[in-house]
Amino acid sequence: MKIAVSGKGGVGKTTFASFLIRALALSGKKVLAIDADPDANLAQALGVKGAENIVPISQMKELIEERTEAKIGSMGAFFKLNPKVDDLPEKLSVVVDGVKVMVMGGVKKGGSGCICPESTLLKTLVSHIVLARDEAVVLDMEAGLEHLGRATAMSVDELVVVVEPGRRSVETAYQIRKLAKDIGVKKLSFVGNKIRTEKDREFLIEQMPDFVFLGFLPYRTSIIEADLDGMAPFEKDTETLELVKGMLEHFGV
Repeated sequence: MKIAVSGKGGVGKTTFASFLIRALALSGKKVLAIDADPDANLAQALGVKGAENIVPISQMKELIEERTEAKIGSMGAFFKLNPKVDDLPEKLSVVVDGVKVMVMGGVKKGGSGCICPESTLLKTLVSHIVLARDEAVVLDMEAGLEHLGRATAMSVDELVVVVEPGRRSVETAYQIRKLAKDIGVKKLSFVGNKIRTEKDREFLIEQMPDFVFLGFLPYRTSIIEADLDGMAPFEKDTETLELVKGMLEHFGV
C-alpha cells in the first residue's frame, strides 16, 4: 500500500498524514513515512524527538556526491541517473513508535524540471520506495508533486488530497487533480479538513461535486495545542484519530 498525501499549504496536509500513519501503525501495518515536502515537519507531527535536528537527504552533500558520482554545483557535470538507493531507507530513517520516518527535503533551485544530482537521488529513492518496498508507505508531498515522476506516480495506489473550506484551497485541489491525471495517478480521493460547521461541508461538496471524499474532519483547537506543546496531534486529538481509522476501510485495511 503506497499512499501519497498532497494539498495546498496550510490546509492540514501534514497533520492528516500523521493521523493516517498512526492509524495504519495501530492497525498492525509496518509503515514507512516519507516527508517529501521541502518545508519538512512530518517528523515533528509524528512525535519524533529532536525532529528539528534531522538533516534532510537533499542536504547530505557527501552522500549525494558518493551515490551520483558528481560534484554538486559543478556546471555541465556528468552523474549517475540511477544511483544506488536500496540501502537508504534503513540507514537514513528514524524510528518512532514502530514507524520509520525519512525526511527528503527539497531542491530549491532551478525550477520543477531541475535535473541535478540532488533531485536525481531523491526521485530515484522515492521510486524505489514506491516500487520495491513491501511495507505501507505514506508520502507527505508538496502540492506540486515534485518528487513523483511518471513511473512512480502510476505505481502509487492512491493520492489523497486534503482540502479546507476556501476558494484557494479548492482551486489547488482542481490543479492537483489535473496534474495527477497528466502524470498517470490511477486513483485520487479527497479529505475535507478544518470543518467548523455544516455550511463548510456543504461548500466543499457544492464546489467539488464530482470529487470522491473519504470524509470530513472537524476543526480542532487541540491540534494547535499539540503543536504548541511539541506533541503529535493524535496524542491530544483521539476523536480525529478514530475518524481517520474509519477511512482505512477505503484502503482495504
